[in-house]
Amino acid sequence: MNQDSTQQKLARIERRAHELGFDGFGVADPDVGSAGLRFQKWLDDGFDGTMAYMKRGEDKRLDLNQVLPGVRSVLCLRMNYFTVPKSLDFLQDRLTGDISSYALDLDYHDVMTPRLQQLEETLLAEFPECRTKRYVDTGPVLEKPLAQKAGLGWIGKHTNLLTEGLGSWYFLAEILIDVDLPRSRPAVDHCGTCESCIDICPTRAIVAPYVLDSRKCISYLTIELKGVIPVEFRKAIGNRIYGCDDCQIVCPWNSYAVPTDEAVYQERQETRLLIDLMRLDDEGFRARFRNSPVKRIKRRGLLRNVAVALGNSGDPAAAPVLTAALQDAEPLIRAHAVWALAELLGDSALPLFETHLAEESDLDVLREIELVKTH
Repeated sequence: MNQDSTQQKLARIERRAHELGFDGFGVADPDVGSAGLRFQKWLDDGFDGTMAYMKRGEDKRLDLNQVLPGVRSVLCLRMNYFTVPKSLDFLQDRLTGDISSYALDLDYHDVMTPRLQQLEETLLAEFPECRTKRYVDTGPVLEKPLAQKAGLGWIGKHTNLLTEGLGSWYFLAEILIDVDLPRSRPAVDHCGTCESCIDICPTRAIVAPYVLDSRKCISYLTIELKGVIPVEFRKAIGNRIYGCDDCQIVCPWNSYAVPTDEAVYQERQETRLLIDLMRLDDEGFRARFRNSPVKRIKRRGLLRNVAVALGNSGDPAAAPVLTAALQDAEPLIRAHAVWALAELLGDSALPLFETHLAEESDLDVLREIELVKTH
């Protein structure tokens, strides 16, 4: 196979990627190099929190041969999801829940995976004997370091990938292939002395430039964390009920963001009013968030977050719906409703607990009641 032929094939593959809606395309070698050492240090520091899958897939992330034996190249792809400009003004609308911009409509996994499959078909047509493996941020792949090597952007101080003239509002995907393809020119870091993302973080989760302690990150706390949200972070969460965009909102490079042509990422016209969301039963949750990334955290996770946001709203009108939540079948929801009612009503919330939780046995709920009594 001569190099000219490979280059021509790669050009056709890239053209097909753009036809499928991927606006960024590059090729990296599979060696993660020093990024692997940084990942190991991040794990050793415990910054992965309860995300056990990170540690579980450590060896594969460090050696992609364990993911696809004989891998020679990684095709890295980017898909823009930016729809409308976003500012921090959402913080003033305290009775409306904020959802991270990437999760406003269809689940990107469901959008991108079929397109990756089609691109794999193109790869197979160009290289009939090849073997491939695709991922949309769900596999044991250090996707951001590979994307930087593939020229798609550089890893910013907030640890998101950034691209000149585009910003960071996009998804990443990869196809591993056992064919040696021409490499792309790696991207260069253009963060300079800017630390806007570090300064804005509500929970100080960016503990050093390029280092994120997930355990403090609101995206982790509202999505990845399955249990009780630590008390020390609840007020900082504000009205964010799924993820957090603050570090991207203030990033100067995102002033260059260009809206996507993809209709699937436009916000669906349904309520984000906290009181309405707090009333959702199982059926209502499934209907409201069908095919949305939010479905991942299930009703119990969402209403946990909504309860915290209502506790931060400062509006006693939220008390009735939170009082009703004290009788929810999910202890996680009851526990956070206790905190929220105490935030809104102070000691006046105690009789509500005595009335509705007199026979409570769940330790998390009982612990929340005790915290209210002792503070």
